[in-house]
Amino acid sequence: CNVYYFLLIVYFLFSIHCYLLGLFISCDSWLFVISFLLFCSYNSSLLSLRLSGNKIGNRGATYLAAVLQVNATLQDLHLDDCDLATQSVIALAIMLKNNRTLRSIDISRPLLFSLQEEWVVHWAEMLEVNGGLVELHLGKTGLTNTGMERLAEGLRLNHSLRYLDLRCNRVTCDGVRPLAETLKHNGTLEVIDLSSNRMEDEGAVYLSEAVASAGCGLKQLSVCSNNIRTEGLLALGQALMVNTTMSHIYIWGNPLEQAVCKAFADLMSCGRLAPEQTDVSAYEVDGHMFLAQVTHSLTRRTPGTDAELGHTNHPNTNPASTPPQNMEDEQM
Repeated sequence: CNVYYFLLIVYFLFSIHCYLLGLFISCDSWLFVISFLLFCSYNSSLLSLRLSGNKIGNRGATYLAAVLQVNATLQDLHLDDCDLATQSVIALAIMLKNNRTLRSIDISRPLLFSLQEEWVVHWAEMLEVNGGLVELHLGKTGLTNTGMERLAEGLRLNHSLRYLDLRCNRVTCDGVRPLAETLKHNGTLEVIDLSSNRMEDEGAVYLSEAVASAGCGLKQLSVCSNNIRTEGLLALGQALMVNTTMSHIYIWGNPLEQAVCKAFADLMSCGRLAPEQTDVSAYEVDGHMFLAQVTHSLTRRTPGTDAELGHTNHPNTNPASTPPQNMEDEQM
């Protein structure tokens, strides 16, 4: 271990929250660092470890999963864009079957090439038995309808997960349907990010039925960029009037036609949907209602607490949302 890594270890030892940002180092060179950090009793206060963007690869993540089998302090782990492969993703799921300390994990953007989605089976089985995980990020994992169906089975038996990130996957209405059925009887899940999938109107209708059901505990939902048109968006808007728990909804990136613009403008004007709890803002020009984009987004929970850590930006209106020259053209 050279002087650089020694200084890095010292820094971690005297830190409560530790973040590795932009350290592009190979797996072999930092194995000692990771094991030392997580096993050293002096550093029992280490709660958060961010390795986002570091190309630790399959070997590094598998080693880390083995270390976390016995670690009882770490609560927040970020392994997004770390070049994880199927073996390490499965190893992390197996680790979580026994680890009850981790509250949040992010494995977004792994390098998964198998069409069998073997990893989903292990993560679904983990969700059935894990009682500690609160926040799970599976964005850009290539999740398909088959994988979503299996994941929904695991969610039916899970009573701890509150935040589920499924953005930028390949889920269509057929995958949304089993998830919606699970939501009808799951009062624990509070936040779901389904942005940048392909659910379309049919999938949005399935979700609206779940949101309107008495057993659904959902508070925040993002369906941005899902090719949802009037039927689906109106169904979601109507579900908001039935569900008193749901407070946040994000719809930008879908075709926003006149009926949708008016419906969401009414939701905001009557006080059912607060302006800071959605990503659109209503305005009227020549008797036509339009929706402009504002940069609000989902909120994440602070691991280990019930307090929420906001990721909401300033509500600046998107300049591209100015009214079209032809008032007969509808806002897209």
